[in-house]
Amino acid sequence: MTADELLSDLTSLRRAQIGNRRAPHKPLLVLWLLGRFAATGGTAVSYDEAEEPVSRLINDFGPAVVSPSRAKDRAAMPFVHLERGLWDLRDRDGNPIGSDAPERGASLRASGAHGRLHPHIEDLLAGPGTLAAAARLLVDQHFTPALETAICAAVGLDLAGLEDAAHDPSAKKRPRRAGFVEEVLRAYAFACAFCGFDGALGRNPVGLEAAHVRWHSQDGPDEVDNGLALCALHHALFDLGVLGLTPNLRIQVSQSYVTRSPAGRTIDALHGQPITPPRPGRPGVDPAHIVWHGLQVFKRPAAQAA
Repeated sequence: MTADELLSDLTSLRRAQIGNRRAPHKPLLVLWLLGRFAATGGTAVSYDEAEEPVSRLINDFGPAVVSPSRAKDRAAMPFVHLERGLWDLRDRDGNPIGSDAPERGASLRASGAHGRLHPHIEDLLAGPGTLAAAARLLVDQHFTPALETAICAAVGLDLAGLEDAAHDPSAKKRPRRAGFVEEVLRAYAFACAFCGFDGALGRNPVGLEAAHVRWHSQDGPDEVDNGLALCALHHALFDLGVLGLTPNLRIQVSQSYVTRSPAGRTIDALHGQPITPPRPGRPGVDPAHIVWHGLQVFKRPAAQAA
């Protein structure tokens, strides 16, 4: 198999039918496996390990269940039904499990089911650009661009970094740590540290992001003390330098910022306000990262408090 043949096989993944609704269950499983490969260099995994995180991906990025009584209509986590040209699935004794086996969690756990992408596919993924191309194909084919960041964060893929490295293999780009987003959002109780926005769709936060204070591209660590939970608007303004922080963790608004609307003036109203601190036991922002942001990003001077 060549890299082009692998991409062709990924393009033609058979999709489960849930009435007339899309069912991106296999693409999500494969994306999760690609994230595992990026982190560990391999894709071997037991059903027990994969069930919870992949099911969560399906719940977060797949179609909604029409009603609790129709929950059975949701396609199962496709551990059994992933194409055997890609996937080697066996029981604890090493015997192959056929694609006609029932997709039942209890029986798969009892049999010690475990799988991996075939070794020759892992060899291809280790080659220049193939991992990035495979992830890009699945994200673009099955999801909207607005979900790319959230999906890649959820599966632990730095897709932009992989693509940069594929275009310039000599470039040494530091990978992002997969757990950073979840840890930062948890530290700030899934609410924006600037405005308190804590929107959720069901149990899943929406419009909330983990912002680096010192940018990752500028040697900022993927640690909670370099992170803030921010809503999408305030994250963008923080990265653009409209918003900044003082050493005592009060919000600054650049005088270069202008607005003509009442909605825009809600940004001016943030000036001088303290940020919401992280939950007890979680580290606050390292002052050194605040200094970096103030020197390298924030558009000084700050607006004057009323």
